[in-house]
Amino acid sequence: MYRIIIKRALDFVLAVLGFIVLFPIFLFVTVFLFFSNNGKPFFFQARPGKNEGIFSIIKFKSMNDKKDAQGNLLPYEDRITKVGAFIRKYSLDEIPQLINVIKGDMSLVGPRPLLVEYLPLYNTEQKKRHLVKPGITGWAQVNGRNTISWEQKFALDTWYVNNLSFMLDLKIILLTIKKVIIKDGVNSADNLNMPVFTGSKTTI
Repeated sequence: MYRIIIKRALDFVLAVLGFIVLFPIFLFVTVFLFFSNNGKPFFFQARPGKNEGIFSIIKFKSMNDKKDAQGNLLPYEDRITKVGAFIRKYSLDEIPQLINVIKGDMSLVGPRPLLVEYLPLYNTEQKKRHLVKPGITGWAQVNGRNTISWEQKFALDTWYVNNLSFMLDLKIILLTIKKVIIKDGVNSADNLNMPVFTGSKTTI
């Protein structure tokens, strides 16, 4: 019942309330980034959702689009803006994802949506992370995030899928709030400081 009906209802209600409360901050950051990012306050990227369906994730744009002579984007350190570093420090770049939750693309809690190009690289067990909607925060995010390996992160994701419950979601939300307050690793990008995922060592 919780997984099928109640979770979505809570996601919608809490995301709407959260967006209303955070709207002044949302508006301020949007205007500020509009002028500092040449009219581009938002970052859109295709990400896999539930059952590997593709959706467009929305975040505040914290990096510029500078490229090298070959046309490749420069490293994170060379593209992060001062404003971008600030909004990431306080996790403000995640606020627009509340729109994804309201639309039904995402949940407040679930495995983080990673890159589309990773889809063919998951083994059978890791693919289970797409049996539920991706989340703004998740079990892996409150248990190490980018300080753990891809295998550990995916193991935490699939553990969450297998043990999904109201109490677990509540625990993750409370731990996330705590980490935001003490700024414990929550300002990292989904793949920041993580090597590119090239496939798991096991196929099971």
